[in-house]
Amino acid sequence: MILSDKLILEEIEKGTIIIEPFKRECLGTNSYDVHLGKYLATYKNRVLDAKAHNEVDHFEIPKQGFVLQPNTLYLGVTMEYTETHQHVPFLEGKSSTGRLGIDIHATAGKGDVGFCNTWTLEISCAQAVRIYAGMPIGQLIYFVIDGDIETRYNTKNNAKYNHKTTRPVESMMWKNTF
Repeated sequence: MILSDKLILEEIEKGTIIIEPFKRECLGTNSYDVHLGKYLATYKNRVLDAKAHNEVDHFEIPKQGFVLQPNTLYLGVTMEYTETHQHVPFLEGKSSTGRLGIDIHATAGKGDVGFCNTWTLEISCAQAVRIYAGMPIGQLIYFVIDGDIETRYNTKNNAKYNHKTTRPVESMMWKNTF
């Protein structure tokens, strides 16, 4: 079951969903619109290695915007910091963003119960497109979870993305054993 606008508001009131900053006008019928933060990052190397720490260069999106180029992976971040303590959050692109040829996540659209942070976006584009800090970039949808949770993400010892940030976070795949 997906939470409706009224249920999202009730969960915010209870403190099981936190969205900062929260703007009532961003609440849709069954989702909440999130916005692109002011930082992007690109990997320093063109060839990435799943077993290595692939470093990134962070930069701020200028006021006049920034032109994304095809065939480049950009890491972005949401302006909104969120916490989800009783539901499974899903981040999806907005149709208006998709119609500009922008994908906001390659595979990581689902969050975990207990995820408390900004969302790193894996941004790619079909053709060159100018983007701006603060533009609507996606929407959060909240699903009811069935059953008790043994370990929330924010209490896992091996959680790789628990450090609060306002900048995009590079892949931490290299911390896995394989």
